[in-house]
Amino acid sequence: MLWDMARAALFSIVSIVALFFLTKMIGNRQVSQLSLFDYINGITIGSIAAELATSLETDALKPLTAMVVYALATFVVSIISSKSLKFRRFAMGRPLVLMEDGRIYARSLTRARVDLSEMQMQLRGMGYFNMDDVQTVVMEPNGKMSVMPRSGRRPVCPEDMGMQLPEEKPVTNVILDGAVLKENLRRTGNNEKWLENRLRELGIADPARVFLATCDGNNVLSVYLRITKERDMDIFS
Repeated sequence: MLWDMARAALFSIVSIVALFFLTKMIGNRQVSQLSLFDYINGITIGSIAAELATSLETDALKPLTAMVVYALATFVVSIISSKSLKFRRFAMGRPLVLMEDGRIYARSLTRARVDLSEMQMQLRGMGYFNMDDVQTVVMEPNGKMSVMPRSGRRPVCPEDMGMQLPEEKPVTNVILDGAVLKENLRRTGNNEKWLENRLRELGIADPARVFLATCDGNNVLSVYLRITKERDMDIFS
């Protein structure tokens, strides 16, 4: 009994390690970005990994080999798809225009396996309760809808108002969970003495009290303190 439990634990660790390296090889795309082929292969690899973790009576090498084969197939298909447009369209699919300029394409809805009610539901989820606000709706190969609003309905941007704003730089974390990120701090052009002075101006003597501190492109430090007690009143209930 103990031997079977130890073997199951060992095979579980092997399957986790194998899944980690195979996933790194396949890529870091999110579930919403996976193609149908990648999605099916991911499910299959996960099922084989579960079989590997519980293969007490069978040879563990067989499911491990199968995992590697499926992962290699996914990797090879992604490489070929990046080189050949025709193969990419065959393997990954191509976008379908569901709606454009007030016209709804019923055949595209059928090919996308989406009915009109579902399209309206997804549009509402994106904030478009009135279909007159939408110029074009495209179903992407990964099953996600992309929407282009009408020019008169999209949010106003500075360019529309003739304004030219300076380019912003990404915000950099300089303190995370009470620890000073020295390399990040140097990338902002500052040092620990600068950080210490800024914290002292805010009445903070110990960086360990800081949950998160960020520095933006204008060298402005934003500090978020660690609060251990729970909030008494929930305004969102």
